[in-house]
Amino acid sequence: MKKISISLVSGVLLSTLAFPVLAAKNIPASAFFDAAICKPPYSTGHAMDLYEAAEKLGKPDQSSGAAVYHLPAPIQKDGFVAQDVLFSGSTVGVLVKGNVAEQLAKQYKLKPQKNNIINMSGFARQLPNAQQEMKELGLISLVALTSPAFKEKTLLACQFVSNEDQKNMELLN
Repeated sequence: MKKISISLVSGVLLSTLAFPVLAAKNIPASAFFDAAICKPPYSTGHAMDLYEAAEKLGKPDQSSGAAVYHLPAPIQKDGFVAQDVLFSGSTVGVLVKGNVAEQLAKQYKLKPQKNNIINMSGFARQLPNAQQEMKELGLISLVALTSPAFKEKTLLACQFVSNEDQKNMELLN
């Protein structure tokens, strides 16, 4: 079984105040939080650009099974604060300070998640069909997840789940 179920791929977190521009492609720091809220919707090309920018920040912490990059300064958006960017599988996200999944759900119009991933719970919302550019392969969702592995933080992420992985998650639940 592929580990994309809640593959935390390109979860990236940065502050617009932290560094105005990152990497050779002139990626603004705000792009990490924007990617976490699916602006733009997940794509492998954009995720790779963000990952390459995060790589310039230093070595990631991989103790949670995902690549987590700590930023030198926090990012603030919509009343939330994050200082860690997370990449895992086909997920791009930020780790928001605090156990704030319900507040994130309210802010971004997320619903309780139907399929719980082992040791994760939270909220999700699939993007509208017009933003599902890889629909034949799977679906893109915005998620807010909690897990003991996140230690007083909540994952806010844009994730792509393949059709095959979606079926596997349904079988597990």
